[in-house]
Amino acid sequence: MTSLTASPAPPATMAERILSHHAGREVRAGEIVIVEASHVMVVDSIAQSVLRILRDLDSTPRFPERVSFVLDHVAPASSVSVAEAQLEARRYASEHGCVFFEVGRGICHQVLVEEGIAVPGRIILGSDSHSTTYGAVAAFGTGMGASDIAMAIASGKTWLRVPESIRVDLTGALREGVTAKDVALNVVGLLGADGATYASLEFHGADNWTVGQRMTLANLSVEAGAKVGLVVPVGAEMSGYDRPEWVYPEPGAHYSRTVRVILDDVEPTVAAPNQVENTHPAASLAGVRVDQVFIGTCTNGRLDDLHQAASVLRGRKIAPWVRLLVIPASSVVLEEAMADGTLLALIQAGATLGTPGCGPCMGRHQGVLAPGEVCVSTSNRNFVGRMGASDSQVYLASPFVAAASAATGYLTTPAALAGMQEVSA
Repeated sequence: MTSLTASPAPPATMAERILSHHAGREVRAGEIVIVEASHVMVVDSIAQSVLRILRDLDSTPRFPERVSFVLDHVAPASSVSVAEAQLEARRYASEHGCVFFEVGRGICHQVLVEEGIAVPGRIILGSDSHSTTYGAVAAFGTGMGASDIAMAIASGKTWLRVPESIRVDLTGALREGVTAKDVALNVVGLLGADGATYASLEFHGADNWTVGQRMTLANLSVEAGAKVGLVVPVGAEMSGYDRPEWVYPEPGAHYSRTVRVILDDVEPTVAAPNQVENTHPAASLAGVRVDQVFIGTCTNGRLDDLHQAASVLRGRKIAPWVRLLVIPASSVVLEEAMADGTLLALIQAGATLGTPGCGPCMGRHQGVLAPGEVCVSTSNRNFVGRMGASDSQVYLASPFVAAASAATGYLTTPAALAGMQEVSA
């Protein structure tokens, strides 16, 4: 008689290992799994739709302690209708014992990381497409629409197709004035807007990067179509997290594609209107006249981002025709930037400070663009009408480039700004 033994499962990627753990069995790309959600996050801009579906289902949260409502997208409220929607979310969270973050606490993705809700190995479902940000700390974070979010709240579970994985290898070291934003824009430019559709972008080589830098990588993964962006949790910056063995990819795991980025060769990069994949060296776009500069968002509103902007603007004034909006990603970032003098330097340069939150990122309030205006923004999207009028234009850039552009009134790199200073001396 011949005995039959199961073949060992092939080596797994990060996405496969995390979903295997939650599914209670070995799963690989292409399989459908049903898993419990570690946490479900709802933002104010979609909360009413989610609550309407829950009422239609006659359902309440199965695990209310795993559900959070965050008032960040249009906060403070810009109209009576927005205020009513936020009041509904506020009352629902109080009535059902959900986690609630009030106006001013900050952007959902920043807050969930700061609060320790997003940690390695968890599955975080968010009603915002940039929920891929949680992959910065090796959580499987992904965005979903109102129906899927409501069902996850009601049942405590969701279904997912295990994504194929694309490996992104980062080698070398960033040059001065080059940031994680420049790297992320380069990756999106290489892959294209649909080059990672429903895939997991798995980043290797960010060993010495800060959590904030990793968040920028994971955040922009969705702009290449990714279902999730996962950064391998190594390095001193991740030492404070419990990192179970099963969140790491296994040697020999299968990747549908490998992208290699030599960090030494990366230049300050800008995504020109009207697609994130429309990337160019910032120097090649020098001279574009700018009306507004926006520094903030879940992509680049953290303390190290504000430090970059302040390092450029300290002792300078912004151009007379430029509006510089600075909106910290959270109340924690706001306090830290106040304590170390960063905000003072930015305000002295001419910046206007906004309430921690999303600000003008999606064109609902606080800095909407008029017809024909140009904005250099540290945000993540520059689609037609994204920040206001349909013929306004948004250039995506790092805090360094954004600050230098505010100083001159034209799209400018920090290196060029330094050269101007030397010439005038």
